[in-house]
Amino acid sequence: MADFHQNGNITTLHNLRTRSVPEMNDELVTFAQTRKISLILPCLYSELEGDAMPNILSELSQVTFLHRIIIGLDQADEAQFRHAKQFFKGLNQNHIVIWNDSPRMLELGARLDAMGLAPAEQGKGKNVWSALGYLIACADSAVMAIHDCDILTYKNEMLSRLVYPVANPNFPYQVAKGYYPRIGGDKMNGRVTRLLVSPLLIALKRVIGDRDYIDYLRSFRYPLSGEFAMRTAILPDLRIPSDWGLEIGVLSEAWRNLAPKAVCQVEISDAYDHKHQELSTEDADAGLSRMSTDICKAVFRKLAADGTVFTANTFRALKATYYRSALDVLEAYYNDAKMNGLSIDRHEEETAIELFAENIMRAGQVFIENPHETPFIPTWNRVHSADPRFLSDMRAAAAADEADYQ
Repeated sequence: MADFHQNGNITTLHNLRTRSVPEMNDELVTFAQTRKISLILPCLYSELEGDAMPNILSELSQVTFLHRIIIGLDQADEAQFRHAKQFFKGLNQNHIVIWNDSPRMLELGARLDAMGLAPAEQGKGKNVWSALGYLIACADSAVMAIHDCDILTYKNEMLSRLVYPVANPNFPYQVAKGYYPRIGGDKMNGRVTRLLVSPLLIALKRVIGDRDYIDYLRSFRYPLSGEFAMRTAILPDLRIPSDWGLEIGVLSEAWRNLAPKAVCQVEISDAYDHKHQELSTEDADAGLSRMSTDICKAVFRKLAADGTVFTANTFRALKATYYRSALDVLEAYYNDAKMNGLSIDRHEEETAIELFAENIMRAGQVFIENPHETPFIPTWNRVHSADPRFLSDMRAAAAADEADYQ
């Protein structure tokens, strides 16, 4: 993807293959002397048993500019937490494994619930939010990054390139979003971005007209990537969605809180492959079916918050327009894949488009029937206002779990 195109909405930082990674890392080490950099890894225990995590740890152990690594561990019992602690001992950096299901953490969750501030559901959004709270409580990092724990093609260059734009004090960027081509083996992947988000944004522009927010989202080459870097000053007021709308939700928060010149996207890899979700045509609450519905709701909510009026007729027109746009986009991707010797199963792709079209209507119906739905987890500023001791208590609970379960 070595081009140098800029469309004017947000800055795109390319990999022009003109600078070595060691040279970039040396500069990051210098930045980190006065602007500490932390990394958040939201993971499921099951990912420790996969193929990706051992390589990720091996790559991260070579990184010299990180101040701290925070591992948010979900779906683990006591024995699995103990194993996770041993697993991550291979890291050379200061690190902590936060056992999100520990008795202490569950007690803190009950405190939030009593105040009406608990996350609406379990999942990656809650995991990320909790890790952000721990980082805020530490109050010693100027830059943070997040990336997924199922990246099969991980190289530590990804992290270097991801954090550089926000770690460099001479750059204005407060948020950097990673992007890359989704290629695995001989296949073109990234179905939800290619077949849902891109044509949905095209359809929205045709149905509801020009919106700066739509143009903003269309500027991102891979809006659903799980790789972000941010300056930590913006974290206390960040609203994290609790569902699959996390990545779109974070971009929406950047749109709400920051000027466009403070947001960039950065090319972090030539190839990227990770665990693939099932399409789940038979279960609307699982796999890519659930993901597509949550993403649609996240976009609809943001547009409504900016004054767009949605009706049942709007969603019917949107579904039809999306379907035609998605088929046009599929033709372009099919030809692109063929030219590059990659494979695309057109039957599977059109099946996905049909499912996504139905889920646009489903998301629209949920949106209309539940106008008071608040899927966002409260900001850490609000939690701190309601319970000024909560953040320090959470940090103490994580430290106690670390000490008690050897």
